[in-house]
Amino acid sequence: MENNIDKQYTNLLQDILDSGVKKQTRNGEVLSVFGRQIRHDMKTGFPLLTTKKMAFKTMVTELLWFLRGDTSIKYLVDNNCHIWDGDAYRSYCDNYPDVEKTFQYEGSNIEVRKMTQEEFINQIKTDDEFAKKWGSLGKIYGEQWRSWGEWSTIDVPKKVLKPGIDQIQNLINDLKTNPDSRRLLVSAWNPADLDSCVLPPCHYGFQVYTRELSYDQRFEIFILKNERKFDWTPDKKITSEVLDELNIPTRAISLMYNCRSQDVPLGTPFNISSYALLLEIIAKQVNMVPDELISNMGDCHIYLNQIDGVKEQLTREPFELPTLRIASGPLDDIAHHEIMDFDILNYQSHPSIKMPLSN
Repeated sequence: MENNIDKQYTNLLQDILDSGVKKQTRNGEVLSVFGRQIRHDMKTGFPLLTTKKMAFKTMVTELLWFLRGDTSIKYLVDNNCHIWDGDAYRSYCDNYPDVEKTFQYEGSNIEVRKMTQEEFINQIKTDDEFAKKWGSLGKIYGEQWRSWGEWSTIDVPKKVLKPGIDQIQNLINDLKTNPDSRRLLVSAWNPADLDSCVLPPCHYGFQVYTRELSYDQRFEIFILKNERKFDWTPDKKITSEVLDELNIPTRAISLMYNCRSQDVPLGTPFNISSYALLLEIIAKQVNMVPDELISNMGDCHIYLNQIDGVKEQLTREPFELPTLRIASGPLDDIAHHEIMDFDILNYQSHPSIKMPLSN
């Protein structure tokens, strides 16, 4: 099938180059446009860009980290995922005493200094106490998704702990019991916690939507799933009741996510594939068919030091999209998935493009 996601994405890159306004931001000069959307039909393939090689396992690792409710980079670095290293290290530097000191200990001079980023990440890997103190990124995605508002003072002056809201599990429950609800939302934007985050959420919320499948659509799924293992010929009548017995899905599910800020060369491709994977995981958990992925983006920008890489990507013709295979599920909790549960099949891409990440 035609790969439309690469075309929409490169059209967005070209749009920013052609019509973006220059802005000076906290971490560099950008070209910026506002308010763009990308839509993808999941039936055409898994939306992993092919105009540059994408780090699929890194994306899987980060999403599972979110779903576990984790906010420490320890899990990430232990699994060779380093996309949050710079944010954690910046937080460490901002909170470490600025003045380097030398003091006497048992007759020797001991120098106290900030670690380099490489030393910092190695310490996170090898020292659990250090990781506990310095590895936290604050109340970012994982905590908001799985434990919104965990602390609460109920009676003053006595502090009472209130369990946090598990938005992900609530979403799964609602999809099973009330799939036409217009409240199938998960938010990461908690104003009360923004000051505790090393970086306020860029993709700040998502909503899902389901629709009933027709008999013909369900029958098509049946054929795809059972053409090699079911004794069926065209003269046999497969009723809706038979499809029910075979657990053929009755609904399709779409996901729309919202972003306030998009580093389009680096962040946008990652967000597209990450939310596509989340849609696939949720769909499997509730026995629905992935339908459409919709990306709503606010401030879409390209850093000036990324322009050469962007121009290189714009010269490339896309390949066909790959497919995704999930080895397990449904599970008691979607956080119980492991990294090796996910495989990308028939992925062909152009080489990776090195572009600077502005933390």
